[in-house]
Amino acid sequence: MSAHGHVDLGHTVAGWTGTTMALLGFTGAGVAVCAGRVAGIWIGLGIVAAAGIVTWLLHLAGWGKPSGPRPEADWDWRTRDTVARTGHADCLGCRVSGPRRAVAAAPRPRSATSLPAADAGA
Repeated sequence: MSAHGHVDLGHTVAGWTGTTMALLGFTGAGVAVCAGRVAGIWIGLGIVAAAGIVTWLLHLAGWGKPSGPRPEADWDWRTRDTVARTGHADCLGCRVSGPRRAVAAAPRPRSATSLPAADAGA
């Protein structure tokens, strides 16, 4: 049993790729700092920036996951997200990617019938 319970914490192709690239970039920049190589520092930081972009693009291509828990059948890190083309609700990355996804991924307003009695003013 993990400290987080029985949930999937987003072990995806996008997550692993971005993490690996960022780790390599930070390691390269750290080595360049120790060696006194300014160009190496900038290259390492460029790899870190590229890691963020690659992770975002993989998320948009369906190799990431939406926020929140997934069904246990989808926990394998190689499972593609079939909803990614239309955008995820409450996902900043999907909203930033363009107007078509932004409309699909926009948070849905709650109706008055779905509010609890305390929130509805009763």
